[in-house]
Order: sequence, then C-alpha cells, then structure tokens
Amino acid sequence: MARRVSMPTADDLFRATGDGNDGAQAARPVRAVADQPETTEAEAGPRKPSGRVRHDEKMTVYVTSDELLDIEHTRLTLRRRNGLAVDRGRLVREALALVLADFEANGDDSALVRRLTEE
Repeated sequence: MARRVSMPTADDLFRATGDGNDGAQAARPVRAVADQPETTEAEAGPRKPSGRVRHDEKMTVYVTSDELLDIEHTRLTLRRRNGLAVDRGRLVREALALVLADFEANGDDSALVRRLTEE
C-alpha cells in the first residue's frame, strides 16, 4: 500500500509568527521590507539598486546573444579585476540604477534620452 506524505500548505509556511501572547494570529505573508512613508527625492538622495535581497517582482527582458555575452564578459571582468562576484541580475540592476539616476538628474540631457533618440 502506498503511503501519502502530508506536506505543509502555503498558509503553514507563510504564517505570521506570534510574540507568545496570541497563538491564533491570522495567517498572512511576511514582507521582507516594511512599509515606509514616502519621501521626496531630495530627502531620499540618489537612487540605489536593491542589491542582494529577496525580490518580489519579476520582469523578463529579452537580449541578443551578443548582449548576453557582453553582460557575462563584464561579470567575469569584474570578478577577475576587482574581486567582485556578482550575478547577471545584480549587474543589470546596478546598470539600471545608474541609468535611472542619470535620467532623474539630467532629464532631457541624460544618456538614456540621447541613446533612445538616436534610434
């Protein structure tokens, strides 16, 4: 006779942990980043990439084989010359943060606008 293994459900895995006072809390997902009040750009400072954290959002980007080789070459060069072991996702997030910061600072004179208008 085959035995059925009982696996925990998603509610079991992502239930809120109590502080010992109330063991019957409602099950809800635990967020990695706490909600914070919005700040203005002047208060927040320059845009920073998220780095090595759990990311809740996903975006698919298609690149050519040459672009993928360029990304991989850059990743390996950073490791060889600077001792920085970064994955392709982090490399792309860093590059994105640089481009968006330049766009916020320079607007129509940014490298992003220049490159997009060249096409």
